[in-house]
Amino acid sequence: MSRWGLTIPLTGVPLTAHKELVEQLPDLGYTDAWTAETAGTDAFTPLVLASQWAPQLRLGTAIVPVYTRGPGLLAMQAATVAELAPGRFVLGIGASSPVIVSAWNAADFSEPFARSRDTLRFLRTALAGEKVSEKYETFAVSKFRLERPADPPPSIMLAALRPGMLRLAAREADGAITNWLAASDVPKVRSVVGPDVELAARIFVCPTEDADAARGLGRMLISSYLTVPVYAAFHEWLGRGEALAPMHEAWAAGDRQKANQVIPDSVVDELVIHGSVESCREQVRAYVDNGLTTPIIALLPTGEDPFEQVRGLAPR
Repeated sequence: MSRWGLTIPLTGVPLTAHKELVEQLPDLGYTDAWTAETAGTDAFTPLVLASQWAPQLRLGTAIVPVYTRGPGLLAMQAATVAELAPGRFVLGIGASSPVIVSAWNAADFSEPFARSRDTLRFLRTALAGEKVSEKYETFAVSKFRLERPADPPPSIMLAALRPGMLRLAAREADGAITNWLAASDVPKVRSVVGPDVELAARIFVCPTEDADAARGLGRMLISSYLTVPVYAAFHEWLGRGEALAPMHEAWAAGDRQKANQVIPDSVVDELVIHGSVESCREQVRAYVDNGLTTPIIALLPTGEDPFEQVRGLAPR
């Protein structure tokens, strides 16, 4: 069976209140717990807690931006979690977006491919415990060595959407992490990374049979994410350029309400899983059947008990 992951923390649930659920995840069939980093919790702290609550789980970040920490600090934080979860931590890194990097963190979002590549190469060396003195294309490091390198060092996966970054992930990382794709898109992504590379994806799941409510939430998320240039280019490559063109036009004109309204139901239904818990579980399984190694469920709020929904979405 493939892996089966959950994004933590859950929306609206205090971080410490996750202990009861996280302890149950391995018995439910979940193999992984993954975090994200936007404007909520940082990516590492929830995994520190999970490492103690459920030592069986593999833990991963999806993703940590390569711009918002210095290279040395990023290596230190990764080594710390890897020490707490020996052999069970995956450091997922990526370029993130101009909003998160520049508008929120006052960093220069430039040369995302090169910065991701350089950070990946630095981390490979640093996390192995070696001294790093290197002038990369996008930054330089002088005489850095971890005082507490983890044994074994963590795996490193790279956030990737289009072929260039996907090929880099396949060539130099331990896998690729992608986002905002349909089950039917997985074969196209898989064809680029190859058959033997771990491919993970965050999958947005809204377990409700109120299709209008699910689509309403899905439209807000889609217009927020897919108007970001890298995601717009990703979906152009995947073949949704024409379907999403009215959204982009309305968004560029400053009409956010219209941008939501003109997203076709068919696009929402492809990108945001909804329906009964049982139906949602089978829709997640379709990603695996199409070649995804690691589905990472991101549970969207419906007003129902999220712990019960997580239990219902466990693999059967």
